[in-house]
This record gives sequence, structure tokens and C-alpha cells, in this order.
Amino acid sequence: MPYYTFDSMPFDTVDIGASRIRVAFGPGTFDLPRAHILDYVAQSARSVAVYFGRFPAVSTRLLILNTTTPGRAVRSGTAFGYGGAAIRLTLAAGVAAADLERDWVLVHEMTHLALPSLPRRQHWFEEGMATYVEPLARAQAGRLGPERVWAAMLRGMPEGLPRSGDRGLDDTPTWGRTYWGGALFCLLADIEIREATSGRLGLQHALRAILDHANIEQKSAIEPLLQIGDRATGSTALSSLYERMRGAPYPIDLDDLWKRLGVRLVGGHVEFDETAPRAATRAALTQAIANRQP
Repeated sequence: MPYYTFDSMPFDTVDIGASRIRVAFGPGTFDLPRAHILDYVAQSARSVAVYFGRFPAVSTRLLILNTTTPGRAVRSGTAFGYGGAAIRLTLAAGVAAADLERDWVLVHEMTHLALPSLPRRQHWFEEGMATYVEPLARAQAGRLGPERVWAAMLRGMPEGLPRSGDRGLDDTPTWGRTYWGGALFCLLADIEIREATSGRLGLQHALRAILDHANIEQKSAIEPLLQIGDRATGSTALSSLYERMRGAPYPIDLDDLWKRLGVRLVGGHVEFDETAPRAATRAALTQAIANRQP
């Protein structure tokens, strides 16, 4: 799945610029009208297109399954690339409009389409990139406020720090290091690129260059992709950071990092310090840059 199932079913289409998403629904019915769910698909795809400058695949299959078992409204998602760009998404039969409005799962899975499939040892870059980019994409599309973006980072990034016995990102396949360790790599790379380019470029530009080279439908080692990103930004941030973090625990003082970015959590609420040394970098991450297509 979803290839065999999808190709035997009727589908609806959602067009995002020059890209087409073919949406098939599995058995069962939803409380929401199908048109509302298709709007949610389109909204999620537009967020991803804002960040990457275009939707990551020309043609994408999206299989939406229905479940009546108790649990979260947006149950799970998985992205595939070995038979063409595809996503399987499971929604609760009683999913409400408010559930879809605040959902992050589909944007996360759509973000996966922008990166070639990597060896298992670098699964942290696949998941970390999607974890990092998803809230930024929604913020740049006007769907998520900066306060919520940074609240999630402040709470989540400590999960990505190395712990006792850590052997670096390539050899520590725990949940925290895979998702949040990878996201922390992306945040540090973003900051280093912006520092090296006086704020002109960031990780977003590097990821767009990687997408121009290939998407999830191709396989790649990680090193050539990082080199593509470095060439696009005129820096060595990605490759050098990978060398530092790949095979050994890399010390990161998060308290100092948040202070430099001018962000802190006070009583459950995010406060920004616009006088912080890297306040402009922090603000730039949630601001959209020029796109190459609607």
C-alpha cells in the first residue's frame, strides 16, 4: 500500500501549481463532507509549496483511510517513494473541521516528498527535516503563529540532545535522536548558513536546491545532498555540521542558543526578545521567501 489499493480505486484531484495530487478514499464514511477533506489536503499542500517554492512532486498519490477505533482524529501518516510519490493517511471517521485545521501530520508527510530516500543510518535527516520544516511551512503560509512554532521547538528540541551512550546521529537510532536530534541538526544548520551569508540565505534555500536535484522518488547517500545544499548557499555549514554530529555526541547549550535567538518559555507562554543577537535570524525562519510558482 498505497499503490495496489490506490490504482484500483476512483480518485479526486487536487492541483497545486503544476503538481497534481490524486486523492483516493478507502472504505467507510466520514462525518465531514468529502469536499472539506479535499480542502484540507489542498491547504496542507499549499503550505509545503510555500516553503519549497513548489510542491515536491509532479504527481502524488494520497490514500485516505477511515477508522472507527478510538484514538486521535488524525491517526497516522506514511510517505512512500519507491513506486512514485505517495502518502497513506488515516483519519478517524468522526474527524472534525477543527481537527484538520490544527493538524500537522499531513504537512509532515508531504514534506518528506522533498527529500530523496536515504540509507537507514541517515533516517534521522529524513525525519528531522520533516519535524523541523513542518511548523515553519505552516507559519510561512499564515496557518501557524510564530509563538506556537517556538513553543514546540522549546519543548521538543531537548529530546534531541545526546544522552549517555550516544554515538552520534548516524548510530543512535532512538526516537528522540531521530526526530528531534535531526530537527536540532536542521536548526543549527539554518543558523550557521544565515550567519555565513549575513542573513541572505538559510536552510530553506539549501533544501530547495536539493529538491531541484531529486525528491523522494530517488535514492541518495546523504553526503552529495549536503554538498548540493552547501553549493546553493555558498557555505560549508551542512557538510561540516554533519562531520561534527554524525559519529559522536555533539555538545549543544540549548539555554545559550535560545538566549541568542531571543526566545523563552515563561509560564507556558513564549516571549521574544528583539534585542537578542540572533533575533533577526529567529524572525526570518517563519517569514516566507519568494516562490517559483503559486
